[in-house]
Amino acid sequence: MDRKELLISLWLLALSFQFCKTTTNRDSTTIQKVSLIVVNKSARTLSLVAGNQVLRTYRVSLGEDPIPPKEQEGDKRTPEGLYKIISKSETSSYYKNLGISYPNASDLERAKLDRVNPGSDIKIHGLKNGYGFWGRLHRWIDWTNGCIAVTNAEMDEIYDLVPLQTPIRIEK
Repeated sequence: MDRKELLISLWLLALSFQFCKTTTNRDSTTIQKVSLIVVNKSARTLSLVAGNQVLRTYRVSLGEDPIPPKEQEGDKRTPEGLYKIISKSETSSYYKNLGISYPNASDLERAKLDRVNPGSDIKIHGLKNGYGFWGRLHRWIDWTNGCIAVTNAEMDEIYDLVPLQTPIRIEK
């Protein structure tokens, strides 16, 4: 198979995923509002928790250098710590997003000691607008600038279930 045939095959595979959307079963357990989000960077997962029950777990893509904690603006790392969901937006460069309260007080103190800008604008979001056809294929690599990315269909569900001020724990 030459390079052109390979690229055509990959494009057709990506296109086929666009039409194979997963459906979500919104039974009585998923109607509950989320009380905690847990992101495990090593496992590349985001879990929605209500009380003591895990409602859903999603596979995610993270920053390009995801495992070390974020130290400064532009390091393409996903932060670690306890934060809150502080905003919800349906209009941005990416399909919907939930804003995370990074940097927190300890991030700011560490950055001050290191004399660096800690960065900001960390979000949970869907795929870049116009690239939703990649679907689950985006999980093959960590590609964000430090954010947490899911498919657009997953972002719809997360967006509906997560209220503002929900705590989010991001751990190694």
